[in-house]
Amino acid sequence: MRRKRFAWIAGLGCTALILIVLIGLGGLLYFVTGGGDIFQVEGATRASTVDVPAAKTSEAEAAAATDAFGRVTPTPLSSQETASRQEGLDGMDAAAMEEGSLASLYRDVNPGVVNIRVYLRQAGVTGRGAGSGFVLDEEGHIVTNHHVVAGANLVTVIFYEGTEVEAEIVGTDTDSDLAVVKVDQLPEGVCPLSLGASSDVNPGDSVIAIGNPFSLGSSMTLGIVSAVGRTIPTAETPFSIPSAIQTDAAINPGNSGGPLLTMDGQVIGVNAQIESTTGTNSGVGFAIPSDVVSLVVPTLVEDGSYSWPWLGVSGTDVGLLLQDANNLDTQDGAYIVTVVEDGPAAKVALQGATGQREILGQEIPVGGDVIIEIDGEPIENFTDLLTTVAFRQPGDRLGLIVLRDGQRQQVVVELDERPTSPGQ
Repeated sequence: MRRKRFAWIAGLGCTALILIVLIGLGGLLYFVTGGGDIFQVEGATRASTVDVPAAKTSEAEAAAATDAFGRVTPTPLSSQETASRQEGLDGMDAAAMEEGSLASLYRDVNPGVVNIRVYLRQAGVTGRGAGSGFVLDEEGHIVTNHHVVAGANLVTVIFYEGTEVEAEIVGTDTDSDLAVVKVDQLPEGVCPLSLGASSDVNPGDSVIAIGNPFSLGSSMTLGIVSAVGRTIPTAETPFSIPSAIQTDAAINPGNSGGPLLTMDGQVIGVNAQIESTTGTNSGVGFAIPSDVVSLVVPTLVEDGSYSWPWLGVSGTDVGLLLQDANNLDTQDGAYIVTVVEDGPAAKVALQGATGQREILGQEIPVGGDVIIEIDGEPIENFTDLLTTVAFRQPGDRLGLIVLRDGQRQQVVVELDERPTSPGQ
């Protein structure tokens, strides 16, 4: 009996084992024949986790999305979701390309940027300063700011690969804050940078600055052109630099003289000033435009100095209060406040303000001429007048249209050379 009972139990065990094996084989066969769905679901789930928002589904839709085995049936993406996903991928590709482009741009232009050290001795006191510059040509001419090398007893240039050599000051110009120094030989691998046209630059254009901020050489910062056509002062003269470029690319002490470049590697400005209450970058920097560099630097290389034209007036824009005080029909034009004695404007009897009128506690000049046109081109504000005159030459004759007492007058004036005395 025991043997029969054991045999019966063993038989049941074998039968159960056979059933288990058969069920296992059946399940395996099922998953082999339909298992591709599982791998497709897994792949679709991973793909759908890329920025696809969860959608609300009804109970019927939820039921249809699963089968008896709890497997999820993949739902095809809508055309909008597909487009959104592709846009995201394109954006990631663009960001990667931009990052690569910046690295490539740095490698291309950094060999043309230099650090500048200056050593000074005045009244027995020695000091040292630092700035930046860029290589202009194969002859070893390097552009920087006048204020970087002013008064220096010794100037050295440090190239991107670390070589430091003595440099000679070839020419300087206080009115544009530009200077040119020269080294005898450029190290291997150093390349001149190309000047672009600052007149083609627009607000919103991407730019980079490379220089020596806080003596940290070969530093690159990225930003945009914040504005163009700014007028910035010079430290040593009463004259202003026209058509300056404003940028939010970080510019700090030591960046002076370094290039502001387009994403094509063209120099469109020489970094010169920052607007700051702390002495460091606050997001407002200014560069001397490359159009001024192209105008001044070749003459500095040849002659060591540059002669600027001079009209001999000071003035302002026509704002609302000035318009009301002078009974003007328009706010266009450059208002003349003062005329320098014996200057070009004085010789043709241009008239400055003859008095003042108080409006809301403000003293407003009255009686001055308003220049509204030069050689057929409209003058919208005083900056237009400064820029037009700055890009002419001493001896050039300009045809002016002037408003005086509401009447248009035509005047021809011959520009002189700017006086060397700031007092004039």
